[in-house]
Amino acid sequence: MTDAVNAPPGVNPNESSAARVYDYLLGGTDNYEIDRQVAREAARVMPDIAETARVNRHLMTRICRFLAYHAGIRQYIDCGSGMPTAENVHQIVQRADPTAKVVYVDYDPVVASHGRALLDENEFTEYIQADFFDPPSILDHPTVTEHLDWNEPIAVLFLLALHHQTGDRSVPAKVTKEFIDRLPSGSYVAISHLLDAHDGSEDDEVVQGIIETVHNGSMKDVSSRTRAEIKELFHDLELIPSGPNKPAEIVPVVEWWPDGPLLGEPTVAQRIVAIGVARKP
Repeated sequence: MTDAVNAPPGVNPNESSAARVYDYLLGGTDNYEIDRQVAREAARVMPDIAETARVNRHLMTRICRFLAYHAGIRQYIDCGSGMPTAENVHQIVQRADPTAKVVYVDYDPVVASHGRALLDENEFTEYIQADFFDPPSILDHPTVTEHLDWNEPIAVLFLLALHHQTGDRSVPAKVTKEFIDRLPSGSYVAISHLLDAHDGSEDDEVVQGIIETVHNGSMKDVSSRTRAEIKELFHDLELIPSGPNKPAEIVPVVEWWPDGPLLGEPTVAQRIVAIGVARKP
């Protein structure tokens, strides 16, 4: 586990980070005790919360494969990228095209120190430390403007990112609007978000419990949205089908272009996050 005594400059080891909590849930070691505490508290609400992290990581792989192999996208911005793991965006998309370009974005200094290590191994991969809730800090960043060709399609990933928001609930839609307005025609946006099933089900109880746990802890608040509210984050983009012969809609992550037929009814842990992917005409 990461040593809180030797925390990098700018890191408060007594304040948890979504990226480091996620790292812990995925079995990583780049996290502090405060992050593990948040994960344990969330596990009291939903014991298999690590499964939520795993299915979302698998989702990222499927999205990248789809965008690289089916849509032919060769440029990516991964907002709220989190800790590098065994399979990162650039490793997936560069199997389709070794020259595919990726810019990783995260505000966490611990993520920054690990993210920059990616630069040593791949000339087409860049990393910037920035806050995606401040779009100009990314869109106008010299690394982003120079590394990517803004005359060609770009995929922007907001996976488990936009729901880490405090205050004004209109902010995430404003964020996505700024990105969408700048993207070239043929670009894609992917958003996974904590789901408000809005039906009084067990899923709703679990999601509300997670929201309260985070609110009472040391991490920034998290919010949920209904499928209709998640769809609004795409503005006028065209949602793509969620699978072969499937409608274009917001679905639980395990239902988006699965690798094969689901072997059983999805669990609560697999249902509480929804995903949509859309294309800019």
